[in-house]
Amino acid sequence: MVLTRSFFIQDTNTVSTNLIGKLLCFYNFKGIITETESYIGTNDPACHAAKGMTKRTKTMFGLAGFTYVYFIYGKYYCLNIVTEDLNFPAATLIRGIKLIHPPYTYLNGPGKLCQYLGINLMHNAIDVTVSKILSIKDIGCQLSYKSTPRVGISKGLDKIWRYVVTDVDCTAGIPYQS
Repeated sequence: MVLTRSFFIQDTNTVSTNLIGKLLCFYNFKGIITETESYIGTNDPACHAAKGMTKRTKTMFGLAGFTYVYFIYGKYYCLNIVTEDLNFPAATLIRGIKLIHPPYTYLNGPGKLCQYLGINLMHNAIDVTVSKILSIKDIGCQLSYKSTPRVGISKGLDKIWRYVVTDVDCTAGIPYQS
């Protein structure tokens, strides 16, 4: 079942933890989400929206359930899903997935994930609740995870807002329905 907008309107950390074990579907790729990270509002110094709305961050201020894709280090794209209420800039970064179709590549790192799947700025502002090319489904998979500080940032290191599965191999053999 494709996740609905009400799933994404929740608190960002709730969304981030509840995305662990969900199925990310992008064209023919299907992968279990194994790692997420939260970025929440203008008071979070690591959040792109900390300095307010810009052309780049406009999507973060929009409806929950839309993708927020950005380019970093002149080299990598990163996939986020907007969360919480309209005009409150927050998003969950998808940091890792374990592909189950085609099997079984572990994509750990948001840049590596987007590079392998071919996600780029053309995939910004896609509504994952209705899209035929990019969606997230609940397949009833419950995975154990741990919380850690966020990585790859220089500000907001005190936030324990990174969620990562404790056993990547736990996704092997998980059935899915296309």
